[in-house]
Amino acid sequence: MPRFMVVRNFTVGEEEMSRVGRKSRVLTEETFPEITWEHSHVAVEGDGRVKTFCVYAAPTLEIVEAHAKELGEHTIQSVHEIVGDVTPEDFPG
Repeated sequence: MPRFMVVRNFTVGEEEMSRVGRKSRVLTEETFPEITWEHSHVAVEGDGRVKTFCVYAAPTLEIVEAHAKELGEHTIQSVHEIVGDVTPEDFPG
């Protein structure tokens, strides 16, 4: 199944991200069961704005975008299809 990296800029602060994360999980489980939310990295910009880097497995980009629209409280900076993963172990010394 294709995997996607979604880079988001949130309109809520860090203190509200637990609520947003729960909403995202409920959406993937109840409204978009064809999506698997693998993980997210959360960063806080110098001005306090929250940015996330979320990895989803989904059959299509359109389903990922529909989930994002339903989630709200953010804008999408970019979406990238993931074509592979590497770790330091893939590059022996």
